[in-house]
Amino acid sequence: MAIRDRGKLKWRPASFIPEGFAMTRAMFKDQERQEKPILDEYQREEFDQRIGYAMEFNLPVELTIWTDGFTEVITGNIHYIDPIQHHLRVEIKPGVFQHVDLDNVIRVVVVE
Repeated sequence: MAIRDRGKLKWRPASFIPEGFAMTRAMFKDQERQEKPILDEYQREEFDQRIGYAMEFNLPVELTIWTDGFTEVITGNIHYIDPIQHHLRVEIKPGVFQHVDLDNVIRVVVVE
């Protein structure tokens, strides 16, 4: 009795596995999303005071930024505040700047 092997046909149903893994990763990533915290005007004012203090004495700050459901922590010196566009320019390394939207800042800590 000869064994009849189907060759490539038997592996064809397994061709979806990479897409399945990608979908599973995306599903778990979506479960980790957080809603944007609601900050009142007193917290915003306190953030402004901390940022002004850090700029005046050239101290580094630790900013927690909310972007699309995830938080990111940036540490650096605040170089410039744009009050019209509500942006901060943070110097992460000497000569390397990152623009941060003030509306997405959810925590400001002055590192002394």
